[in-house]
Amino acid sequence: MASHSGSHAGSKKVIYAAILGNLLIAATKFIAAFFTGSSAMLSEGVHSLVDTGNGGLLLYGLRRAARPADKTHPLGHGRELYFWSFIVALLVFAVGAGVSFYEGLIHIMAPEPVANPLVNYVVLGFATLFEGSSWFVALKEFRSVKGKLGYVEAVQKSKDPSVFTVLFEDTAALLGLIIAFIGIAAAQLFEMPALDGVASIGISLILAATAIFLARESKGLLMGEAALPEVEQQILDIANNDPDIQRANGVLTVHMGPRQIVAGLSVEFEDHVQAPEIEACVERLEAALKKANPDIVTLFVKPQTTGTWEVRRKKIEAA
Repeated sequence: MASHSGSHAGSKKVIYAAILGNLLIAATKFIAAFFTGSSAMLSEGVHSLVDTGNGGLLLYGLRRAARPADKTHPLGHGRELYFWSFIVALLVFAVGAGVSFYEGLIHIMAPEPVANPLVNYVVLGFATLFEGSSWFVALKEFRSVKGKLGYVEAVQKSKDPSVFTVLFEDTAALLGLIIAFIGIAAAQLFEMPALDGVASIGISLILAATAIFLARESKGLLMGEAALPEVEQQILDIANNDPDIQRANGVLTVHMGPRQIVAGLSVEFEDHVQAPEIEACVERLEAALKKANPDIVTLFVKPQTTGTWEVRRKKIEAA
């Protein structure tokens, strides 16, 4: 079970780094917005505050998901992490993108020149430093998890939203800082304070795009995604190697959490096998699978002929 706790220790480290970074950044940005009256800086402050709250929600989700199975949730609480990840995506969209868009519109309709622009540049510099550190921690963790897969493919196949959510939030934050810098500099250079508001709307669009992508990924996990093909193949190979099994017809898997897989295995036992031997065989299978992959927390074995399984498989593929 070592991989189990190791992975969550990794994602917690990423989240703690993000919370600390975002808290420092939010405070700095709000102070700057107060002294300068910059719309883009206020949007950035709200954005960092939302990201801080999101980190807290992900930690809460990880803690709730780790609770053991009980009477009302016999397969465990793993999916609770997916629920909180979805809430995080909604918050990024509603609060982060919404407030930034509103601030930008107000600033375009009634532009006011930014006072003390130098304060903004200093703050943006510090914010980039804090945000960059948090982003680097998240990227390092994500790289160690993703292996040889490409970034987008790794996110689509990932069953642990806590790491990629922080990485995407931090990436959006860094892009937001660049836009805020361009907006504030252009507003000062061309003496067009409305450009500060335009930057704020740019930040809101980046946040909206990030939120939609995160919501889509969380939705898939929340509804129940199958395990990776190599995990399913591993289950079939172990079953096929058992002397009492004629052949393993197929397997249905679903992730109840990042490291909680429930598997339903269709097998055809050898004709001579009696009930006590079938029981022993199922126990053997469970032990072998959990040893090979500790993420498989529950296994259901269904004795089935090949034909029955094929009908079931075709129905699933046609749906």
